[in-house]
Amino acid sequence: MNYYHSKKISGTSIESIRPKVEEALKTEGFGVLTEIDIQATMKKKLDKDYLPHVILGACNPVYADKVLSIEPTISTMLPCNVTLRQLETGEIEVAIINPVAAMGAIGNSNIETHAKEVNDKLLRVLNLI
Repeated sequence: MNYYHSKKISGTSIESIRPKVEEALKTEGFGVLTEIDIQATMKKKLDKDYLPHVILGACNPVYADKVLSIEPTISTMLPCNVTLRQLETGEIEVAIINPVAAMGAIGNSNIETHAKEVNDKLLRVLNLI
């Protein structure tokens, strides 16, 4: 089982695809809580050049509440990361965590059920962009 799902998009940039990604997330009940600009961070901290690469921390509060009610320390695995990364080819890769793979290590069937539902929602996000 792969730990992520992804889609490559040609003829665009992170700046132009990001609103579409955020709108697709919103359609599935997610909001963006955090943002990490990998390119800027690596340049600042290591003086190393990276192609544009952003991590969005997406949260669906309904599902976050469900899994936190079952396993409070699951917060260490939240939110769901969605990445927008420019590839060497110029394409933009949109990648999302596979919650089933991530949460599978917990070994709680109640959480696995919710992880499958969140996975389905995130796959729909990829299909919407």
